[in-house]
Amino acid sequence: MEIPVFTVDAFTNLPFRGNPAAICPLMHELCDDLYQKIAEEMKLSETAFITRIKPSDDFTTGSRFHLRWFTPTTEVNLCGHATLASAAVLFQHMKNTNPVLVFETKSGDLAVTKQGDGFIMDFPLNPPTQEDPNEFRDIIQAAVGNHPVQDVYLNSKTEKLMVRLADTCNRSALSSLEVDPVSLLNSEKSGRVKGLILTMKGSSDCQPGYDFYSRYFAPWKGIPEDPVTGSAHTVLGSYWSKKLGKKKMLAYQCSSRGGELELEVRDDGRINIAGQTVTVLQGTIKL
Repeated sequence: MEIPVFTVDAFTNLPFRGNPAAICPLMHELCDDLYQKIAEEMKLSETAFITRIKPSDDFTTGSRFHLRWFTPTTEVNLCGHATLASAAVLFQHMKNTNPVLVFETKSGDLAVTKQGDGFIMDFPLNPPTQEDPNEFRDIIQAAVGNHPVQDVYLNSKTEKLMVRLADTCNRSALSSLEVDPVSLLNSEKSGRVKGLILTMKGSSDCQPGYDFYSRYFAPWKGIPEDPVTGSAHTVLGSYWSKKLGKKKMLAYQCSSRGGELELEVRDDGRINIAGQTVTVLQGTIKL
């Protein structure tokens, strides 16, 4: 059996930046165990599998597909960068003729629209709830050490804990943090947290002026640090939209690879997440 595979860097217009995802368009469903083994072999934060809904569909003319995402250790319910990358593979490599593609996923229908050199994803918004920092003292200490913390929020649905550094910190405080994934795992045993977002307010002093910065860690899902995380921005977008009083925002995830996301919080309880992609590899998995 031969399976096509693409490695696509998402939320960037430069190769080897943004967040790489492996994308496998499949003519037929595979067993879950094989999906997991392929994701483990690819060793990227997510490997996505696109499958047809109807046997009569093809990747060029079809407008709706099934989409699943796997980390090297488990299946996840929502992934932004691999959804963006999946749309890019269908639009750019399979020459899909539709202006909008809809993926049926564990998080419902996710639509992706072509826009200029990039794509816009229609995602659910996941508002977080403010928490007592003392309840998460250990994980905060493991992540940020002695840096001052301004806010601690949790979205229980996505199990993402968001820690905002104080405005007195500059961007280098966030980007230079060395977060040990083992320490994170050992510091959180309640089961309430499966992903940690670190964030801080942006600056208009330089161009482009980012509204906020972030980093994301999910060793609970087999991802020590995710370079650029669309799903985390369903939480961040909600939080920062309220704090800044803005619907449209420009965000930067300041991992070592780095990536840029355009956000628009909508009145219908959803969020548009836009970005660009670059394909860096095209090949075949032989089984």
